[in-house]
Amino acid sequence: ALQVIIDQFGEHIEPHAVALVTQLSTAFLNYVGAGEDDDDAAMAAAQCLECIATVLKGICERPELYRTMEPQLIPLVLQILGNDGEYIEYLEYALDILTFLTYFPDHISPELWQAFPLIYIAFDQWAFDYLNLMVPPLENFIGKAPQQFLAGTASTPEGEVKYIELVFSIVAKTVAEERSSESESRKALSLYMSILHNCRGQVDLYLPMMNDIALAKLGQQVTAEIPLTRIAIYQVLGSALYYNPQLELAELEKRGVTQQVFSQWIKDSEQMDRWLPRKLTVLGLTSILQLPASSFPPSVASSIHHLISVVVKMTEAMKVDAEKEEDDDDAHAIEDEAEDGDDDDFEGFGEDEDVTSDADEAYMDALNKLSGSGSDVARFLIGEDWDQDADDDDDDYTSPLDEVDQLLFLSDTLKAAFQREPEVYQQVQTALPPEVVNSCQKLFAAADAQRANAVASA
Repeated sequence: ALQVIIDQFGEHIEPHAVALVTQLSTAFLNYVGAGEDDDDAAMAAAQCLECIATVLKGICERPELYRTMEPQLIPLVLQILGNDGEYIEYLEYALDILTFLTYFPDHISPELWQAFPLIYIAFDQWAFDYLNLMVPPLENFIGKAPQQFLAGTASTPEGEVKYIELVFSIVAKTVAEERSSESESRKALSLYMSILHNCRGQVDLYLPMMNDIALAKLGQQVTAEIPLTRIAIYQVLGSALYYNPQLELAELEKRGVTQQVFSQWIKDSEQMDRWLPRKLTVLGLTSILQLPASSFPPSVASSIHHLISVVVKMTEAMKVDAEKEEDDDDAHAIEDEAEDGDDDDFEGFGEDEDVTSDADEAYMDALNKLSGSGSDVARFLIGEDWDQDADDDDDDYTSPLDEVDQLLFLSDTLKAAFQREPEVYQQVQTALPPEVVNSCQKLFAAADAQRANAVASA
């Protein structure tokens, strides 16, 4: 009932949101204090948390309100995350609330950072199976405050441990654990991407450990019929190459796997249909061309024309897909305008139609941007079952790399390489198929036109 009220009267609920959350938080604490044997109280406590999530959903367009609710919500979240799993039945709700608090506000408060080590302790000791719900707030912490993340430490029996080392431990344990699904392994590996994208130039020392975990998993998956986990690993490797191509190539070389990795990567690239792995493949492999050709390992030098062919074809395909999507959006906009003109004749929803509101659409649009995990969290919030082994939907992943246009990056890097070492790249060009050379010229022209249009509209 509360959710219906908020959906229908969202603008009027906002002034009462803090009071609602305060009352619900107090009620939750009263119910959980009733004892373990009181099933009715436990159910009522869970309903309180569900109602809190509904209120947070209703105010997603007013992020400043989240901060005013922190005094009530942070102690509640910390209580559930702590206490050695005593409140595990409420953990999903707590992580859901934490995702709201770490995503929508502009800044993460010092009090909220108390939850970071507790997530690791819960994962390590009693809540391993909740990884998919733990990754979104962890990625929010990393993305919103990378410097605090890098500087943060947690007290453990072994002494002070850096937050980044806690994250690496989560990834390593998930990937190595036999009971982890491949979907969970891929979700854990996405934490590497968050670190590489948000902490560029500051985590060089962690590249060896990252490669140890990712490449060992790639070796296990090399014969897998379904390439999803391999593609997730290429996303990490592409991120690492973009982060620092020289260091990442050195990591591959010292393990003697450069040629095998690139060969499999090129082969699997034909099965990449989602935007993120294709973009990171383009950015990662193109980043190699920023290095002097004399520094290329022999395995790279001999296959540079293959790598260029892959990134050119992939960039061209992405450009076509983007243009098609833009055309589809325009068509939908025209349809929406036509439907708006018929509002006066609206007679309600049909029996087979979902009832939605503007609040629903605004919320889902915002939720779908929750650090690459919006679709998972959205499915949970609207009551659908988790599908651990479904195709990963990472098209809504957000990071600083969103600001990097793969077309412009490829064009600029290739032009710079030709200007820097014309003789070398003239030889490379002769080894490229004519259609790839032609595509290069078209992409250069498209990049120039895109820049000109941006300047004209500025």
